[in-house]
Amino acid sequence: MSAPAPSPSTVPATRIVIAGAGPAAQALVRQLGRAQFAGTITVLSNRDDTPEELLELALLPQVSVRFGQPASHIDAVNRTVATADGMEFAYDQLVIATGSAPVANPVEGAAQCLNYSTIDDAARIGEAVSAVARELGRRPLGILVGTGAAAGQAEAVLRARGVRPIRTTARPAAIVPSRSAAGPAASAVIFEDGSSMNGDLVVLAEERVSRDGLAASAGLRTAANGGIVISDGFRTSVPGIWAIGDAAAYDGVRLGLLVAAASAAGACATQLLTAASSPAPLPAAA
Repeated sequence: MSAPAPSPSTVPATRIVIAGAGPAAQALVRQLGRAQFAGTITVLSNRDDTPEELLELALLPQVSVRFGQPASHIDAVNRTVATADGMEFAYDQLVIATGSAPVANPVEGAAQCLNYSTIDDAARIGEAVSAVARELGRRPLGILVGTGAAAGQAEAVLRARGVRPIRTTARPAAIVPSRSAAGPAASAVIFEDGSSMNGDLVVLAEERVSRDGLAASAGLRTAANGGIVISDGFRTSVPGIWAIGDAAAYDGVRLGLLVAAASAAGACATQLLTAASSPAPLPAAA
């Protein structure tokens, strides 16, 4: 006699593991929550602290956030992820959202100025520019530091907001705090030779590199300039593994420079929900 088909209540719930806990990962969890995803979501965070936005996500019934447990190795054959402290998590679908890191060490005082690294920074910079313009009663003069695609996008954002940008590719030694009570807290830069540039605000748009270290362990394709190669649907070169945010690269460009985190998360969530409703893959042959 053949065994009865499993009832819906005995079908294992889909397990989604997200490596990373930055804006892209958080947006994805929210999207899956709104879609009432019925499986489990495990977020592997490299942060030892517990920021409020992550604690809010951890309150969702299907979500487990593992603080201070970054993913360190992927076994794509057996579909497991190991963390730096030796924990192992099985997955049906894995999303890599480990973000990016600056190429160079931070400039002294960088925390006091505006930074542009992804499209999501445009809105924040726009709000700061509006505050400065209201206080000055004129178009602000901006100092833009950086090269490459990020600096080009930042310049376009500043011009669209009415800022007169002065762009320099020379890296400053320090950022000078502003005396203004409103807007950004930096308005000038000082270079190694003692020269300086003064304005009403400072924007850093320095080069960043994707955190794609997990790619090697899973055999994922990476772009020449860094980043896990993805298709239109955020799929990587290995079935069951996806990538969003700055960890991913589309057509050789960091995804954060092409798509806002919320938009990418929404599209990826749709793909994951479709995959979750598909039949599970057959186990690998011994």
